[in-house]
Amino acid sequence: MKLLQSIVTGQHRPLIRAIGRRYFAATPEQYARKNYANNISEYNTVIGSITGQRRQNLLRDVYDDMMLDGVQPSREVFHSLILGSMKGALLQDVLFFRDEMRAMGLVPDVALYNFMISTCGKSMNSDLAIQILDEMKYYEVKPNGQTYMCLLNACAASARLDRVYAIIRDMTAAGLGLNKFCYAALITAHLNKTPVTEDTTIKILEYVERSKEWSSIEASSGTAETVMMGVTEEELYNIVTADYSHRRGGFMNRHLTVYHVAFHASAELRNVQMMETLLDMLKKDDRSPDIFIMIQVIRCYLYSGDIDRGVQAFEDFVQSLRSPVPVDLYVSLIEGAMFGHTTKGMQVAQDTLSKMSSSGYFLNRKVGSDLLLAAAAEKTGGYIVANMVWDMMKAQNIIPYTLAVEAYLRGLQARDIPKDDPRLMLVTQTFRTSSGVVSR
Repeated sequence: MKLLQSIVTGQHRPLIRAIGRRYFAATPEQYARKNYANNISEYNTVIGSITGQRRQNLLRDVYDDMMLDGVQPSREVFHSLILGSMKGALLQDVLFFRDEMRAMGLVPDVALYNFMISTCGKSMNSDLAIQILDEMKYYEVKPNGQTYMCLLNACAASARLDRVYAIIRDMTAAGLGLNKFCYAALITAHLNKTPVTEDTTIKILEYVERSKEWSSIEASSGTAETVMMGVTEEELYNIVTADYSHRRGGFMNRHLTVYHVAFHASAELRNVQMMETLLDMLKKDDRSPDIFIMIQVIRCYLYSGDIDRGVQAFEDFVQSLRSPVPVDLYVSLIEGAMFGHTTKGMQVAQDTLSKMSSSGYFLNRKVGSDLLLAAAAEKTGGYIVANMVWDMMKAQNIIPYTLAVEAYLRGLQARDIPKDDPRLMLVTQTFRTSSGVVSR
């Protein structure tokens, strides 16, 4: 029994490699071809590549492969694994890798704890975020400014206004000024709190105004480690611009963080009056809307049902651009126009897709899948937009995510289409292949 325990706990990792599951299913040559890597350096490269490709669900498999190979993970590898899991919002994987570190006698540092709290925010689990802060104190890992900012935004994501206010009080009591990310958290907390009341709009506009009290040239609070690992503060704090924070070319002006969050809130609330008030405030500040803000303006008009003004806002902004139109602007117009699947909106979506296609734009897997999922929900009409999105992705040999394929398939099946229709047969086969369903 002791021998078995020692094998499982790691003293005989080479023995695991010799009798591991891969050798029962494959020859050593086949195993070598399937193996992710052979040493610690190669594994770290693989982990970085998988994270870059947004295939973070494979990180646990890579780690299992390391264990079978008898490769001892270093602190650097755990940093990469936890960072990748954070980017993929994989909370259970983050906790798993933390536990594995402990089992190997490694205590996470402050950067890793910040990643854990950030992932709690992505998963809207503020209770666990508080527990992780307590764990840091137990292991005598001193929190830094980013720790409390991660915690603040995690509580905001869960709409825990009481905790958000408590953290703000503690920060001000400690003599710390509120920066743009604090005000972003306050706005997010009010946006997420239900039910939405008139006070919600008043508070959001108030925080935008109060945020101007701090300097817009405020120095970044990013630690050298997070910067070195390519993590922006927007990503770490789960700000709505996180996915765009690595972009260049004026997509987003980092000095407008509070405005970004507020304009996004107006679109989510479908509050045109608040959005137009924010535009006036921006103008008084002698600032111009960046691309992210205009996307929220377009979304706000379209989600509120004002398709004409949404289209006009799109066209006016496109004419003002000196550079090529970002695909995100087209996508925001298409998605917003499809909201409610009205006849007029679906026509706008169809026309915009045609314009994109004729202008040489293409859809990547994520954007195409999101559009297909939205278009597939159309209950009446010719299903033209869904078919166009599918055809555009098919022309690029891109298979949408399984959830989008399934929605599209169900939409086709609900229509009067012969069972031997080529499109229906192709989508059916694609769904079976992507979902692992065996054809009978």
